Amino acid sequence: MAEPSMYERALGADFQRLPEAVQRFHRLQGAWTLTGEVETEAPTTWLARCLAWGLGTPRRATRGAIRFELLASPTVETWRRHFPAQSMQSTLRLQGRELQESLGLSRLRFRLAASPQGLEMLLVELHFLGLPCPRWLRPRIVAREQGRGQRLHFEVSADVPFIGRVAGYRGHLDLPEAP
Repeated sequence: MAEPSMYERALGADFQRLPEAVQRFHRLQGAWTLTGEVETEAPTTWLARCLAWGLGTPRRATRGAIRFELLASPTVETWRRHFPAQSMQSTLRLQGRELQESLGLSRLRFRLAASPQGLEMLLVELHFLGLPCPRWLRPRIVAREQGRGQRLHFEVSADVPFIGRVAGYRGHLDLPEAP
């Protein structure tokens, strides 16, 4: 039997509350390539575009195919998202019962919340260029996953006070057949 995944470790018994498709996705270990459809949003202001560049998030509105490459172990995962107009990579690491994501020039720490509707990642802390982001400037982040049938549906957005929407994308990934 495989070791528990990073998400199983972070959520403990709450992992079982997630929809079956979300559980399946977060139990994947090793190297996987998944495909699906995605819609990206353009940053809303010039300064938001500059931040998007520093993070490596999509800078144009697009709609089309996504290729998602996952390299997963029980304590670290690398996610490569190949959007229609650009690619984005982040590394997630388990820290106690929270996840730390390294994305471009930032490091974000999330608490996970599981429900029968899906998974939500709640921002706890953000460092940009190694400096802590003050609470009043911390972005409002939506990071949700839901599962329906053989698909993992995702929605991600980041809005920074006084700057606007820096990143936004939503879509689905087709999951491999259950073992």
